[in-house]
Amino acid sequence: MRGGTYVLNFYSAVFIDQLKRGRKTATIRLGDKSNKYERGQVVWVTVGFRHSQREKIFTAVIDDVEVKRAGDLSRRDIEHDNPEFRRVDEMVHFLEQIYGRKVSMEDTVTVVRFSQIIENPPELRDRIHGLGGAQN
Repeated sequence: MRGGTYVLNFYSAVFIDQLKRGRKTATIRLGDKSNKYERGQVVWVTVGFRHSQREKIFTAVIDDVEVKRAGDLSRRDIEHDNPEFRRVDEMVHFLEQIYGRKVSMEDTVTVVRFSQIIENPPELRDRIHGLGGAQN
């Protein structure tokens, strides 16, 4: 991994609510992105178009990066990317819209799973300092 800040950007504001509510916890990207994202990497999750302002939604940690054929996407992969979809053909059609080209079941995709980092959550801070409940 190279140094610097990494960004996991989404182009549609439609995803802001899903991201903030924790309903979108993965992204499926066309191609092999394993050289760009890796487990444990910290990224900013943003929404906006290339060469324009972007909104930082939160900081996240990459939980897993899995490269596979589009046809091998699981229902879980699809639902974590877009809770409205259930089937591979829906996901493939969506990828075609995003990338502006035909996507086949044989195309390589990368499933990037991520978790929001909540900075200084009070319950964790209290537990670390032995306040408000059972101690470890």
